[in-house]
This record gives sequence, C-alpha cells and structure tokens, in this order.
Amino acid sequence: MSTLQLVLAQINLLVGDIPGNTDQVVEVARRAHREHDADLVLFPELTLCGYPPEDLLLRASMQKRIDAALATLKEAQLPCAVLIGYPRVVAGTVLNMAGLIQDGELVAEYAKQKLPNYQVFDEWRYFVPGEQACVVNIKGIPTAITICEDIWHPEPVAQAERAGAKLMLNINASPFHRGKAQQRQALLGRQAQAGNMPIVYVNSIGGQDELVFDGGSFAVDADGTLRARAPEFVESLLPVTVTADDNGVRLAPGNDAKPLEDLASVYQALVLGVRDYVNKNGFKGVVLGLSGGIDSALTLAVAVDALGPDRVEAVMMPFRYTSDLSKNDAADQARRLGIHYRVISIEGIFDAAMQALAGEFAGTERDTTEENIQARSRGMLLMAISNKKGFMVLTTGNKSEMAVGYATLYGDMVGGYNALKDVPKILVYELSRYRNSVSEVIPETVITREPSAELAPDQVDSDSLPPYEVLDEILRLYIDLDHSAADIIGMGFDEATVMRVVRLVDRNEYKRRQSAVGVRISERGFGRDRRYPITNGWEAGQ
Repeated sequence: MSTLQLVLAQINLLVGDIPGNTDQVVEVARRAHREHDADLVLFPELTLCGYPPEDLLLRASMQKRIDAALATLKEAQLPCAVLIGYPRVVAGTVLNMAGLIQDGELVAEYAKQKLPNYQVFDEWRYFVPGEQACVVNIKGIPTAITICEDIWHPEPVAQAERAGAKLMLNINASPFHRGKAQQRQALLGRQAQAGNMPIVYVNSIGGQDELVFDGGSFAVDADGTLRARAPEFVESLLPVTVTADDNGVRLAPGNDAKPLEDLASVYQALVLGVRDYVNKNGFKGVVLGLSGGIDSALTLAVAVDALGPDRVEAVMMPFRYTSDLSKNDAADQARRLGIHYRVISIEGIFDAAMQALAGEFAGTERDTTEENIQARSRGMLLMAISNKKGFMVLTTGNKSEMAVGYATLYGDMVGGYNALKDVPKILVYELSRYRNSVSEVIPETVITREPSAELAPDQVDSDSLPPYEVLDEILRLYIDLDHSAADIIGMGFDEATVMRVVRLVDRNEYKRRQSAVGVRISERGFGRDRRYPITNGWEAGQ
C-alpha cells in the first residue's frame, strides 16, 4: 500500500507581491511538513502573482519576476513537494499554469484548459488555453493536475481518466457568492464519480477589491463522499491522507469544518472584504458617517468586526431635520461597540453654502438641490477627516439605493470602499438581525423604525421608492436575472412601478460608475459583473 500525505494550503495572497507570495509558499510548505509530515502541499491558482492580476499580466517584467520566484522556490531546499500556480509565457502567449516542484526541480507543468469569460472573469483577455492533460506519478499514484474552471467541465476530467489518472488535484482562486460552497461540493461529487477518482480541491481566501475568496477547501472520494473540509474565510492547513492499493485510491476521513449558514457566510464575506481592502492598501483605519439608520449601523458593525474598535471612527453629522431618535441610536451603538465617536453639526456649512449660492438660487423653489447640499456637506467633513488622519472613508449605501440612484454623488457616495454595495435593503435588515444574534450591537429601534434619509421634514424612503420588498424583487429580476420589463410585468408586478424602477436603473449607470468599490456577494454585482454603457439609446421596456 502507498500513502501520500497532502496538505491544502488555504492562504491569503496579495496580488502583485510576487516576492511576498513566494516567501509565504516557503514558510507554509515548511510548516506543513513540520506539523503534518506533508509529502506535497497544494497552493491556490496563480499563487505567485495572486488572483486576479488583471493587466499586470501585460507588464513586460511579469515573466522575469515569475522566473525569479520559481528559481527561489527551487533553491529553497523545501522539505516536501509543492504545487503552485503562476502565469507562464510560452512562444509569445501566456498560460495559466500549475507547476509541481520537487527536490529542487520543476518536474511537471499543466496549463489551464477551460478559461472562464463570464461574470467577474475575463481570462480570455490574458491567457490562451492549454490542451493536454498532465498526469504525474506521485509516490506511486498517477495524479492529474487541473486548475479551477477545468473542474466545472466534463472534458478535463475525462481526459485525465483516459490518461490513467487515479487522483485529481485542483487548485483554485474561486470567489464567493451566496450558495457557492454548496455548488462546489455538489459539482466535485459528480465529477469524482464521473472520473472514478478522488478529487482534492484547494481554494484561496482573502479580499481583492470587490472579490472575496472564501476558502472552504475540501476533498471528496471517488464515490463523491466528502472526506475533509477546511473552514471558510480563514487561513488554514488541511491535511488529506491518500492511500492506494490493489483496490484503488481512497481518502482517509479527516477534519470536517462545518459550512456556515447563509447569513453567517455573507456577513463573514463583508468582514473579510473590508479588512483586506483596508489592510492591503495600508490605511490606518476607517471613518464613516453614523446616521442612526440601518445601513450605517450594519456598516459600523462590519467595520469593527473587521478592524477592531480602535481603528474605527464614526461621526454623527446632524442637521435640523435629524431626529433625536437618530442621534440617540447612533450614540448608543457607538457606546456598545467602543469606537471613537464624534458629533459635528453641518448647520454652519449648509448655511454658508446657501449664502454663497443665494444669487444663483434667486427666484427658484426649494427642491432636492438643498438636500444634496446637506449630503455633500457631510461628505466634505468625512473626506477632510480622512485626509488629515489617514483613515479611509467607508461609505454606506446599499445595492437597492445604488441600483436606482437613491444617493448623492460627492455626498453620501464619497468614500474608498462600500461594504454594502452588493447587499439589497431587505438583506441589510436580515444581516443586522443576524449580527445581533451573535451579540446585540445594533439598537433594536434602528432595525424596526421606517427608513429615512432625513433630508427633509418627516421624510421617509417610501416617499420616493416602492416598498423595499417590491423594489428588491424587481431589481433582482431585472439586474441579477436579466429579465425584461415586459417579463417582470407579466409576473404580476404593477406596470407603472416596474417601468419607473427599470428606468431609474438604466438612467443611473453614471452614478454607479463613480461609486466606491465594494464587496461582491451575489452572482451579479455592480462592478466587474455588470458593464453597461452610460450613454445609450436602449429602451427600458425591452
């Protein structure tokens, strides 16, 4: 009987930091051998440059840096073999490559065959596909190497089986969206059965701009049975023991980190996305406007869970329309979370702006212009604090608002990052209740009161928008599922409401294009997923 000790290195990489990522491979490989007696350590897709490197792949120096990193790994006298990902230029074209380094030599390479070009992926811009299976003998076990998208298609698995593989290794940089973990496990179970071989799947973790990689690395036996699983959203080493004898190749039962429930996984994605964006970009911390409303309340909870209270500052910026309830709720939440909290009125700023604009506004009626000046006064204060203290502004708008333009450019939209950018309003409430089930950090009145921007007397969101239960479902059908207005009306929604909503969505692309980057949690976020022209003549009803 032959035994192969694998370790799945679920690690957090920094895009572009090739020396730092290489050092991490060396350190983790040594630790995996020391702690788990690893024969082979599996690392994520494009380990050395991080994923997605985007147009860094077009830099002439990329290959020189990758070659230097590979040389470092070959000279590092690693105590075990490592399987790593990197880009490789071959005959003037770039391949998404996986390489097996053993005893100081690059003994095998595999080029990714299935290049995703949908949703957030555009690998056809950079890579050409490989064509050949790669099956290498590792401690007597014929082992196929594949990369991420390969496992979502039948051909690479069938090709590896025909080449004699009895075990498959799959390295990934697979970003999170709701339900993705369940999709992966079901898929690998089917593919393992189809190829009649165990499949071992390692995934990256960490935030990269709008993407969050959730980890959840795992291994399934040839019959699709789950044998080991790593935790989600944290770095970890997952040992997987492979045995081979005359009866075939099998995986021994190992650690099984139970998957998170839906709301818990979404919340952890938000936390990790904020933490890595702030830390990887070198900010001291974050500052945000705390209004006493639900969106800023949830954003504050996420920020504190991501960074700790000492790196979070919140500012209540009241105006004559701000209710005492909002002021009290904001102060209460700040106290519960132990953050740095300030109150700065915008009355004087607003009055000075109105005085300066008196001539321009003469003879006009009061309208949303004055409301926008309130929002921009707050934005100015937050950006001034950011500039002076080196704290990034965390903006707080949700997906429902961003979809229909219910936000002010250069006002409440100012900021470097938005935790809630892909979170619909109803989900904001669900996540707030989830967070309070862990510990009650959001005052109950924030969750139960009717939402309001408080930019005018007695203003509530429903003055300008349909009920969020209706709005969010229309937005899901129109944005996430690409249904036409006519289709949505045919499902029983009020025609006037549908037409108004889809026109707002189409008309406000210019705002979304100028909005802060934010965490993606759905299969159709505003960002890499959805690329619509600002200037166009498309009819909303089509």
